[in-house]
Amino acid sequence: MKDPNSTRNTSPRRGSPLWIFFAVSIGLGAAAGAAALAGLARADLDALFGNPVFWILGAFIVVGEMRPIIAPGLTETSGATTSTTFSIAALLYAGLPVAAVLQATAAVTCGIFRGRSPHRIAFNAAQYILSLGASALVLHAFGIHPSPTDPWVPGGRDLPAIALVGVAYFVANLTLVGSAIALHERITLVRALRWDLPYQVLVHLALLGLAPLMVIAMDRSAAFVPLIVLPFIAVYLNASVSVRREHQALHDGLTGLPNRKLLITRTETAIAQLGRQPGRTDAPTRAARGPAGGALLRRGGDDTAGRVGLFLLDLDRRFKEVNDTLGHPTGDRLLQLVAHRLTHSVRPGDLVARLGGDEFAVLLPTVRDEAAAREVAARLRAALSEPVRLDGVSFDLEGSVGIALYPDHAPDFELLLQRADVAMYHAKGSRTGVEVYSPDRDRNSPARLGLLGDLRRALDRGELELRYQPKIALRDGRLVGMEALLRWRHPERGVLTPEEFLPVAAQTYLMRAITHEVVDMALAQAEAWWWEGLTVQIAVNVSGRDLLDADLAETIAEGLVARDLPAAALQLEITERVLTGEPAAGSTTVAALTDLGVALSLDDFGTGYSSLVRLKRLPIEEVKIDSSFVRRLTGSPDDAVIVRSVVELVGTLGLRSVAEGVEDAQTAALLREMGCDAAQGWHFARPMDAVRATAYLRRGAHAAGAPDEGDAPLDGRPAPV
Repeated sequence: MKDPNSTRNTSPRRGSPLWIFFAVSIGLGAAAGAAALAGLARADLDALFGNPVFWILGAFIVVGEMRPIIAPGLTETSGATTSTTFSIAALLYAGLPVAAVLQATAAVTCGIFRGRSPHRIAFNAAQYILSLGASALVLHAFGIHPSPTDPWVPGGRDLPAIALVGVAYFVANLTLVGSAIALHERITLVRALRWDLPYQVLVHLALLGLAPLMVIAMDRSAAFVPLIVLPFIAVYLNASVSVRREHQALHDGLTGLPNRKLLITRTETAIAQLGRQPGRTDAPTRAARGPAGGALLRRGGDDTAGRVGLFLLDLDRRFKEVNDTLGHPTGDRLLQLVAHRLTHSVRPGDLVARLGGDEFAVLLPTVRDEAAAREVAARLRAALSEPVRLDGVSFDLEGSVGIALYPDHAPDFELLLQRADVAMYHAKGSRTGVEVYSPDRDRNSPARLGLLGDLRRALDRGELELRYQPKIALRDGRLVGMEALLRWRHPERGVLTPEEFLPVAAQTYLMRAITHEVVDMALAQAEAWWWEGLTVQIAVNVSGRDLLDADLAETIAEGLVARDLPAAALQLEITERVLTGEPAAGSTTVAALTDLGVALSLDDFGTGYSSLVRLKRLPIEEVKIDSSFVRRLTGSPDDAVIVRSVVELVGTLGLRSVAEGVEDAQTAALLREMGCDAAQGWHFARPMDAVRATAYLRRGAHAAGAPDEGDAPLDGRPAPV
């Protein structure tokens, strides 16, 4: 299978070590080939063209070069080429000139057919000529000088000479190829040779061992030659089936990129190899803790030994727009284009993988430091930013990249990926494009990571619950709506409030799942109430990360239709900092929700920096005044002025004002006098489970309710989801 991450066709920079190595190798190969051809006499050429054995042999060398036997775990560049058997047979039977011409012709033909670059084709031809030349020197040392007019057929006593011919070919070929790989991927020669040395030894032992048998068959009759090929065909077909199955299991079917499974394997291999470097004397340990519980890893050995980098890259919103506007086939072509751009923007040896949807990962098996990792990430974003034209439509792409490094940020793949995810969402939220993981922005400690695992299981076990707190009109005491507040009934720790677990989930993929679960539970409860004639609106809090979820509006729309509910049954509360601070980030989702008819509420108003002009432009119907102002309303003249100003401003704009955290009758009366429309707080009712909330609605009692067991005061208002 072709490796989509291969960058070996990229021409080396002129004057670089790899360029010099290619130039020297190609020059030596050309000189060796010219010297060999100069030794051919006219009679040798006549014998060469007149003998059908050489034509058959040449065809088999070309086919063997173009159809290597690829075992599982290998690519076409590391598979076994059966041309080795036939070229060594040509060397033994007719000498170096014949073998060099046939093998060089096969290398050029294969290179052109596979679209390889000229420098790579020339190097492959030179590599074979030099390897065959080393074998020819061994033959000459034993006094053996085969030619087309005087072919050599080995006997039993010639096995030592043949063995040394094979060793010379194997060592020369392996050294040339290994050196090119080492220079291309910037690793040591020993490391390049060690990758698949046992496999190469075993395969070449078999291929080279068949060469003298081929010579004997050629000497008897050209008709015997095809019979030798039959075992190769059987092995090739069997290996092709195995490789195809392995490729399907380890690669993405759409883009051909490695999937998560192969990414894990390669990352673990890179970490293990880095750990074995001389500069590292001990394994990473969680010896120190950074602020907010983020793990800081202490390394043993020398910092110059390098790092392993893992990137997480996510397209910024445009992908869903392409799917919705131009259709999924065009979206698939876009993903293939993105995969192509990414694989041609990374360094040689780096791995690009697709994790799903429009999310990609990039593995840097070796990277010098954070600055070098940022350079690679910048190249990735620059490649993506090139204008794209599909189906006559031109548009721009953008991506956000999160970077995590081993051993600086995590000791294993799972934690590296999680922390790259944290960095990626910070890059997306801050609109910086590229961010490196920082413990200051990650509130995950080992205990919280354990909590994250429990939370993942809680979603499957249905341990999340909703409590409902009413919003009451101050003028006449009627019910305005119910706010859904999330709780987690932990099997060991009891009922947990959102502030105890949402900060952990907010920086991971679980946040999306939690929001969708909360919306589903709220819609299910709304359906039950509306079916009973209790037509109350349920408000659900959404985070800034939720607004980056392009599927949120679609999920809500499907939920409303499935339960035969109007859009008025649901309200989404969005904090002021999110809705006004980064309008570009969630503008598409907000617009989709507005078009759907779902009401939006601006939560925690007063804690951000909304201007009158910006507030007027927001597609909201309600503004909630933050409890920090409401709690001090009766004791602080300044806060009273602020609240009164907000109420008047909101009323002027034709919006509903709701005060949060109302805990006593005096505050409620003052708010009513100011003209505030509605209020919410323990003075009216504490959060209630579904059963108590239903009874509350049936009574139509909008007075203070009994506290819900398990809920404690949280600054006058439980933290929302």
